[in-house]
Amino acid sequence: MKKINYYLTLIFIILFFLFLSYAQGNFSDYTLRIFMLIPIYAIMAVSLNLINGITGIFSLGHAGFVLLGAYTSALLTLEPFQKEISYIIVPIQPWLLNLHANFLVATLAGGLVAAIFAFLIGWPTLKLSGDYLAIASLGFAEIARVLANNVISVTNGPLGLKGLPNYTNLYWSWGWLLVTLIAIISLIKSSYGRALIAIREDSIAAESMGINVFKHELMAFVFGAFFAGISGSLYAHWLTTIDPRITTFGPLLTFYVLIMVVLGGLGSITGSIIGAGVFALMFEYLRSLEEPFNFFGIRVPGIPGMRMLVISAIFIFIMIFWQKGIMGRAEFSWEKLLKLFGIKVKKQSLVDIYMKKEGETK
Repeated sequence: MKKINYYLTLIFIILFFLFLSYAQGNFSDYTLRIFMLIPIYAIMAVSLNLINGITGIFSLGHAGFVLLGAYTSALLTLEPFQKEISYIIVPIQPWLLNLHANFLVATLAGGLVAAIFAFLIGWPTLKLSGDYLAIASLGFAEIARVLANNVISVTNGPLGLKGLPNYTNLYWSWGWLLVTLIAIISLIKSSYGRALIAIREDSIAAESMGINVFKHELMAFVFGAFFAGISGSLYAHWLTTIDPRITTFGPLLTFYVLIMVVLGGLGSITGSIIGAGVFALMFEYLRSLEEPFNFFGIRVPGIPGMRMLVISAIFIFIMIFWQKGIMGRAEFSWEKLLKLFGIKVKKQSLVDIYMKKEGETK
């Protein structure tokens, strides 16, 4: 079954990237932008799910790591002359002026900066738990946003950074999602991942079994922050402009990502991807509710913020009647999909595998 899973996954990835090649030349610009936003949100959701859903750390500081990744990569991809033109209020720091790198290096740098700050923040705050940890992590995200708004010689303050190269495309966004999935799924399936799940279920029991709870939680926190920084870089070069407004990198972004995670299923990587896709589509296509429209012949004026009201109402409905989310803690598997089509795959038992190896040695 492992070989079948491997080949089916490989075939799916090849076919999907062929589809991306077709979409690049045939879809409208608006559709392409939404199709690029889905994997960016998915990276944010999967990385937060590693922290909140897999490890059981109640963190609300994800927007801070996304912000760090966005600003780091933006400062590296902007040309020196663009930086000189952009920094009107206060000149840019001389050591930042000539820093320049390609998009790949800038994206990795954004992830590393987010991971370093996660280590520095996680070391003292992960000794807290529950609501105290949530408040501390939320405070970090708000401190990062306020600093971005006031350290003008580094971030350009409230003016933000504009004219970023439009590097984020279908291949970069979906490619980085693939890397994120491979890295996080490999971690979850390793002995470290099993330890993280044990910590989530009962940290006291896990510690009594010899698991270093603090060390594993810090590792998951740093690992998730790294990919949050990656998503920040992709998000910044998708927007092509960033600023420290509350609506862009404030607490709202953390709550958006949390909605994606809970909507898909807390603890399910597959659910995080589905939740991110559903949220991105709703967030964009419900934009029409904020413009005047006809409802059964009645002219309804556009109401600003109406789409978030609808999304919130849907979220409340799910929390009341579908508390585990779309996937719960379940994951997608080829075996389940094949069963839906009536195809049964014979599983080898441990005895069969042992007897086969014994026969080969003889």
